[in-house]
Amino acid sequence: MWHGLPVTDYRDLNRANWDERAPAHAASPDYAVRRFAADPAYLSGVVRFDLPRLGDVAGLRGVHLQCHIGTDTVSLHRLGARMTGLDFSGASLAEARVVAERADAAVDFVQADVYDAADVLGPGGFDLVYTGVGALCWLPDIRRWAQVVAALLRPGGRLFLREGHPMLWALNDTRPDGLLVVDHPYFERPEPTVWDEHGTYVDTDTTFRHNTTHEWNHGLGEVVTALLDAGLELTMLVEHDSAPWDALPGRQVKDAHGEWRLTDRPWRLAQTYTLQARRR
Repeated sequence: MWHGLPVTDYRDLNRANWDERAPAHAASPDYAVRRFAADPAYLSGVVRFDLPRLGDVAGLRGVHLQCHIGTDTVSLHRLGARMTGLDFSGASLAEARVVAERADAAVDFVQADVYDAADVLGPGGFDLVYTGVGALCWLPDIRRWAQVVAALLRPGGRLFLREGHPMLWALNDTRPDGLLVVDHPYFERPEPTVWDEHGTYVDTDTTFRHNTTHEWNHGLGEVVTALLDAGLELTMLVEHDSAPWDALPGRQVKDAHGEWRLTDRPWRLAQTYTLQARRR
């Protein structure tokens, strides 16, 4: 990893990374794509985890921003929402359409950058904006994102977000002494953190060529303040000591719900959070 200077082509770099990894993600058991076809009641682990907080979405018009291969999008459809999925990766959306077809789910998928979502989909038309784990780190400006969310929502509509905790993203877990050290930015910085990683977060034997990504962290207060300033009011914020993937390999144990938490004193670290806000 190295810290680089701002560039204008971060979306091209990141899109190439996601385009290449989408087929491997769809083929991995971690996304359980086959379960969606085999079991009409099956929901993604991320959506299933938040069912006690999500509430009734039946009949809501929803958009899933940065939907990737659409497993969370299809899950929300199965809960009764009329869903649209939006992502900037054409390869990811190709896989998402296959997931939806096999699940017999009538979901629309639209290719666009998240910052362009309100222009592409139209303002004020959604009851629900949903964003899942691992989305916000690809965006350089959290305030601009919050303004897009507000523009998409009708008055009274809500944002529902589950995301990796900024403290987790700030950790360096590769030290030989085994310590977890805060080494990367917690707060949003103008320059990206530039990563060069040859693998991905699912088990796969695929060899990848596009391995450079540009990412940004956003402090929890920055996310909340951006939403408040965009005209939303916070209605829920819950921090979790677990994540739906093994974020710290070799240090964690998987629980009965498919979530990973630290083996040693898991209460030390917030790994994800769930947030809900409503447009005033």
